[in-house]
Amino acid sequence: MEFGSILISETAANSKNPQDVINSNISIVNLMREEKIDDENIHEDALMSYYLDYYTSQYTQGNFAQFVYNSGWDKELNELIEEGLQLIGAEKHLELFRTQSKKVSLMSSVKLAKFLKGKLEGVNPIRDALNNDAFFSPEISGEENLVALNAAFLKSHPDTQILPVEEIFTILEELAGREIKRE
Repeated sequence: MEFGSILISETAANSKNPQDVINSNISIVNLMREEKIDDENIHEDALMSYYLDYYTSQYTQGNFAQFVYNSGWDKELNELIEEGLQLIGAEKHLELFRTQSKKVSLMSSVKLAKFLKGKLEGVNPIRDALNNDAFFSPEISGEENLVALNAAFLKSHPDTQILPVEEIFTILEELAGREIKRE
């Protein structure tokens, strides 16, 4: 059974907080994975939004170096983020991501491996060289709020279904072929 929808709860869609829409998508993607529903049944743009939120929260909490460190600098993930920034119309963030990615690609593989295996905290010249506060500047985040753009993208997506939570569970149970425990 192939499934081609992005599911968002009505409660999240009606919230004034755009993060609620993203969190609804994240919860559903996580639940699908926990229930061993094949990734091919998870809409690619739902996954893209999921990873875009990961990037946004990593950068917000610990700057670009934290994203590089915690993600292990994964090529597929980076491509999804780049594509995601493009899709949601975050041109300035996309430019920053590409600039920052170039810094990492210019690093020797030995230096990158040492950074990824070491500690992020404390004295860390590689971390300091990777960080870039432009992400927080009014010219970038002031004009392109990634949370608002990501949420708007999800809500306006042609494949998005906004449903009551109980209906979402019914759809996921059909996909899983069994009952899913409610928490």
